[in-house]
Amino acid sequence: MKRFAAICESVAATPAKNEKIALLAEYLRELDDRDLEAAARFFTGTPFAARDERTLSLGGQTLVAAARAVWEFNDAQLGAAYREHGDLGAALGELVRPPARLALFDDALQPHVLKKRFDEIAAARGKNSARKRQAICERIFAACGDSLEATYVTKIMTGDLRIGLREGLILEAIAAAFEAPAADVRRSAMAAGDVGAVAVAARHGTLADIAVRYGAPIAFMLASPVQYGSGYRELQAGSWSIEDKLDGIRAQLHKEGDAVRIFSRTLNDVARSYPEVVDAAQRISGSFVIDGEIVAMRGDGVLPFRFLQARLQRKTVDATLMEEVPVALWCFDLLARNEEFLLEEPLAERRAQLAALVGADGAVRLTPWSELESGGDAETLHAAFEASRARGNEGLMLKRNDAPYFPGKRGKWWLKLKRELSTLDVVVVAVEWGHGKRAKVLSDYTFAVRGPNDALLTIGKAYSGLTDAEIATLTEWFLAHRLPVDRQRPRARSHEIPVEPEIVLEVAFDVIQKSDLHESGFALRFPRIVRIRDDKLPQDIDALGRVEELYREMLAREGLR
Repeated sequence: MKRFAAICESVAATPAKNEKIALLAEYLRELDDRDLEAAARFFTGTPFAARDERTLSLGGQTLVAAARAVWEFNDAQLGAAYREHGDLGAALGELVRPPARLALFDDALQPHVLKKRFDEIAAARGKNSARKRQAICERIFAACGDSLEATYVTKIMTGDLRIGLREGLILEAIAAAFEAPAADVRRSAMAAGDVGAVAVAARHGTLADIAVRYGAPIAFMLASPVQYGSGYRELQAGSWSIEDKLDGIRAQLHKEGDAVRIFSRTLNDVARSYPEVVDAAQRISGSFVIDGEIVAMRGDGVLPFRFLQARLQRKTVDATLMEEVPVALWCFDLLARNEEFLLEEPLAERRAQLAALVGADGAVRLTPWSELESGGDAETLHAAFEASRARGNEGLMLKRNDAPYFPGKRGKWWLKLKRELSTLDVVVVAVEWGHGKRAKVLSDYTFAVRGPNDALLTIGKAYSGLTDAEIATLTEWFLAHRLPVDRQRPRARSHEIPVEPEIVLEVAFDVIQKSDLHESGFALRFPRIVRIRDDKLPQDIDALGRVEELYREMLAREGLR
């Protein structure tokens, strides 16, 4: 895994897409089939294929205990490393040293060997299973030859690779490595739900043998934001349709026979949280994969996201909860039907087939859409936007009718038109190291508003909106203005770095909601940094009273006050 780790480090440091692909392709070509299958999967950041329901069931405590048994570090050393990096993999990597006792691992840690160890961990069941998993982790750590190898092996085990490598880039690298058509690689990956199997098939020219496999999640196609009130030049080419942007959770519904699975944006199966959606899907004939949004309902009206939170990640949902917070999956795209993938078909065709499959009401229903007049003039768009908001939705989705479905990609085929609720002036109180290309800078900022007696009360965290140059400058400032650990906030996470509260930011957001996560009692949904307010002092930031005022105004507009 040393070579794998070195490639990960190079990819993380490389901003250019084509260079990332070239690095991966060169590495994949040099592997035998066993290592190719395992390494391709590991580059997705997970130990197993997407279609594989197994998990390692490893918590941070087990990993730390295993690493401590091999490398014999103390709590102070671990704490210092974690505060420095804000990442368990990098923290443990810093603590690597020759094993304190005879290593139990007698095989070189090649990708296929690590895969074998992961299989053993997933298979550990019954009495003393936790100890069995820890013992296998000890063997893995004892086989790590250096800091970098240990760092990336740990990142795979925690599912926290984050090197700026989307699955789409891995597929392009597979195509480049084995001179296979990129479209065939993408189709096979969607069918197989296993990047490793696709890599081996691409090498041997057997991609066409991979058939549709239901129950393997497909990466979601994403939309690019378009500024409200802009000239909307993006809409001048092609024909477009328009639909409400719903305020729920993105969901992908797979149905084959009576088997129904629902995948969230993180590709976790959340079907048990929405039994009424499962029941409705089972009554639809045939096999299919539908893309849509699960929302909370009141009659035929969509409720704001905070109502849906009562249903999120619930392992059991009883009749009372379903009556209190009914939900529905609003369907807006069809990705597969029976034995055929529809990803390459234009949106207009996919929607026509979806409309023939799904009705206009019930727990699985069709999302209404309409054709946008040529060019999409601002007056028409703004009227449609206000109508969507009046229906309790976030704004508008604009989609080109000839667009194929691009899994995992954000482009100009789908656009989202939203308008920020408001902005707040806040002060940064803690920072964290970033991930991927921002792993070496402090790019995640926890911020606060003023409370009673000028106490600083956290209300959110943001990591988007600033330029790389601004982040680099702020990193130097934050490192020079760190506070002692004993000045850490009571609710702070262990890897947060407390800093002097001097940097004022203007932060935009879409929704305010009540939350126990922050000291203010509120949280901002989708916060984005608008700018650094060098013209304002910390005492000039907004107070909690302003947050409460905005929250009341939001409820009044929704008719829910």
